[in-house]
Amino acid sequence: MNGSVPVETTFSWSTFVQKYWDRSPVLFRSPSLSPAPFAAGDVFRAAVHGSRSARLDGHMPSHAQFTLERMQRDVAHDLLPAAEDGSFDGYDSRLATRLDGRRHALVINSFHTFDPALWSRERTFFAGLWDIVGLPLTGAITTLFHGTYEHSPVGVHKDRFATFMFGLRGRKRMRFWSHRPWDEPVSTKVDYADHRSESFAAEIGPGDVLYWPADYYHVGESATTAPATSVNVGVPRHDHHVGYELETLIADIDPDRLTGGSSLDTLLPCHEAPVAAAGPRADGLLSAALPEGLSAPVRTLHAFAQPDRMADRVTTVSLRRWTAGGFEPAPAPVSPPPLADTDLLRADPHAQILWARDSNGSTLCAANGHHTTTPLKNSDMLQLTEALTSTRPVEVAALLEAVSPGLQRGAARTLLQRLESFGAVRRHS
Repeated sequence: MNGSVPVETTFSWSTFVQKYWDRSPVLFRSPSLSPAPFAAGDVFRAAVHGSRSARLDGHMPSHAQFTLERMQRDVAHDLLPAAEDGSFDGYDSRLATRLDGRRHALVINSFHTFDPALWSRERTFFAGLWDIVGLPLTGAITTLFHGTYEHSPVGVHKDRFATFMFGLRGRKRMRFWSHRPWDEPVSTKVDYADHRSESFAAEIGPGDVLYWPADYYHVGESATTAPATSVNVGVPRHDHHVGYELETLIADIDPDRLTGGSSLDTLLPCHEAPVAAAGPRADGLLSAALPEGLSAPVRTLHAFAQPDRMADRVTTVSLRRWTAGGFEPAPAPVSPPPLADTDLLRADPHAQILWARDSNGSTLCAANGHHTTTPLKNSDMLQLTEALTSTRPVEVAALLEAVSPGLQRGAARTLLQRLESFGAVRRHS
């Protein structure tokens, strides 16, 4: 069933890049991956977290999609994974009763944002690829696919992403075309039976990894009637638009609207003023002044364009991008309890802590894709981070003694708490 897809049994990034990267699909049959990027517990936990917002108003979250046969559901009801299910096996059992055997598909986008452990394992694994080909200019994407669907809801299509599919449960089939198999002016095709003879396919099971370049048209299919689960990682390769970067530099997208909205929405203030202009004056001319609904956003953008403010923003985005490890946005910070002097801390060995001075003389500090500002000087930052990367956990009191006395020690405590909230520093018992 593998057609023209080559099969490998061992995996190394150097061999993969040399033979397959941006060239052709390849199936790695049960390779030994170290570290393994996805664990079943992490994946189910992330699926539950990514489904929780549906409980607030009952509607399907913007980052999730559930189809029943070929009908997309807008209301979540009890169709999404819940903690009470305990695992995908429990979720499947509940749905089997609920759906009476009808085929279904669950897709959760921005998947790595819903579980810090999953995100950390994923970026540690892909660091080996970035070392060879470079960090993606915009973050790689992670998507969960789960269900008994006949084929993926979007049908045959082509992405701007090179894709890695990690098989976790059940069996799936990916069908490929090296060129667009239809002549109609459409970008996707759900009914593709007439084009199957031109395709080739690969079937993956638990522990398998399938890669295909961005140039290939493809569709996912269920290889059996049993539920199957996989996680896809997409690395942007084509059709990159300057607008993606411009939005990132302007402001952050609201994490609650990961698949909708614009960075501009978070930068520009909300105004109730009407955007309609007043009518012509008695002389027939319109007023030269913009209505408030337009002039306020113009003033905001003008202020943002000042060199110092833009330079700080470029620095912030750069620091966050490097520390995110290629997968943005990062999971949201947590709120740990206050640090006691006797608490033991140590930096996460997989987390980078980077910093730079800003235009106000403060220090921008980033870790795990998040940033904060601190008055600590460069020498204090060096002392603090060197102490945190010790082979043994260090007491908070000792860490504070590593920086200059006085107000700096209060700032150091605040910074440690922020770094812990980012997941870059961990407590030890």
